[in-house]
Amino acid sequence: MRELVIIGSGPAGYTAAIYAARANLAPLVIASSVEFGGDLMNTTDVDNFPGFPEGIMGPELMMQMQKQAERFGAEIVYDDVASVSLDGPTKSLTLGNGENVEARSVIVATGSAYRKLGLADEDRLSGYGVSWCATCDGAFYRNKVVAVVGGGDSAMEEATFLTRFADKVYIIHRSENIRASAVMKERAEQDPKIEFILNATVAHVYGDDLVSGVGLVDTITGDERTLDISGLFIAIGSDPRTHVVHGQLELTSEGTIKVDGRSSRTNLEGVFAAGDVIDPSYRQAVTAAGSGCVAALDAQHYLESLPQEYPVTTHLRRTL
Repeated sequence: MRELVIIGSGPAGYTAAIYAARANLAPLVIASSVEFGGDLMNTTDVDNFPGFPEGIMGPELMMQMQKQAERFGAEIVYDDVASVSLDGPTKSLTLGNGENVEARSVIVATGSAYRKLGLADEDRLSGYGVSWCATCDGAFYRNKVVAVVGGGDSAMEEATFLTRFADKVYIIHRSENIRASAVMKERAEQDPKIEFILNATVAHVYGDDLVSGVGLVDTITGDERTLDISGLFIAIGSDPRTHVVHGQLELTSEGTIKVDGRSSRTNLEGVFAAGDVIDPSYRQAVTAAGSGCVAALDAQHYLESLPQEYPVTTHLRRTL
């Protein structure tokens, strides 16, 4: 019987593992067989994570967090969770290899997945001109020309933020109907650096080592043209990875796992959630890490509160 199992190995999962391991909970981290390390494994330079004034590569940051968790006693398993049974005092998880794991508490830190355009070179140029996060990567496009794909508030916000660095920002949207709120749309329309390209979709991403342009298709006429840009920011939404807990954990109207206030507590006792899977707004590595800390402390306090018939099998100590 495990005291704590953590599903997910992004900044939230590994931070939770660090705090839980330091509390002598010997957490088991189900890191995934494919997506271990989370989205930062597909990111090049990370310049906005505190403590790295010269920046750090995304994969290196995640490997450092993993080593830190393992240093304190966390165990990492590179497998996926196929199904879970989270109700009741004993939580049961079935892994992809068929193994069954039982635990007194679980932290769900499965993150979210950015929606993609589905283009052939989209993944190849990810981190080399294709991005899903202006806050993360905008500073790399100082005095350059970039484009944002999308028509919602996120796209308007991304485009407006990028004007701090780029000389020109195009907003590409497939129709004339901008879904963004009136305030966000008006702000983008009034920005002299932003130009809307409506009734257009991105059909190609061009570039050998770095993005050099995109191929656009007019959704009305079918005409094609090339737009020269240095960066393509995709802002068409993201989907929280909640499929494994559907029907068990309560979700919000935005599809994220619902938690109690600023805590990580879900609707089931002993089950906690952290990171992008509960966050529809910020989705930053540093906020996910803070959320992972909250989840670990909540899990520790839960385990300490268990009645004598469910004794905690490891000595707990409060950590800073």
